[in-house]
Amino acid sequence: MERTPAEKSGSGHGSVGADRLGHTIKRAEQALIGRKSRALREFSLTVPQYAVLLLLSVSDGMSAAQLARECMVTPQTMATVLTNLERSGLIERNLSPLHQKVTVNSISDEGRALVARADEAALRVEAGLAAEFTEAELSALGDLLERAITRLNAME
Repeated sequence: MERTPAEKSGSGHGSVGADRLGHTIKRAEQALIGRKSRALREFSLTVPQYAVLLLLSVSDGMSAAQLARECMVTPQTMATVLTNLERSGLIERNLSPLHQKVTVNSISDEGRALVARADEAALRVEAGLAAEFTEAELSALGDLLERAITRLNAME
């Protein structure tokens, strides 16, 4: 007889079991974000702040809406992130020359220098994770995750 997800997890209370794919993916994401958060503390940056600075360092002049989509956060969260980055002098915000109601965000020289140092710390976290796998495993993991993303995006 097939066991229910609660039975598989060892709990009769409907908890999400470790054998649920979505749960495992979320746990991996949370572990990575947690580790990056700790690495970025020495730079007084949160992961979303770091992501914004990194994006602006390669694609300057993005709107808050563009940044929210790219960083996968809500517009409200992005508004807070941008306010804090501007207050710290890491970004500058100006009205768009093309759209009067759009503010474009640009990285400051101070922000560019900080994100370069912070990115080294974030890359060390990713390298530490990658070291756990062989090249073939890393390639397979990347392929499997891309396939999962493609499938989920195609589902209605």
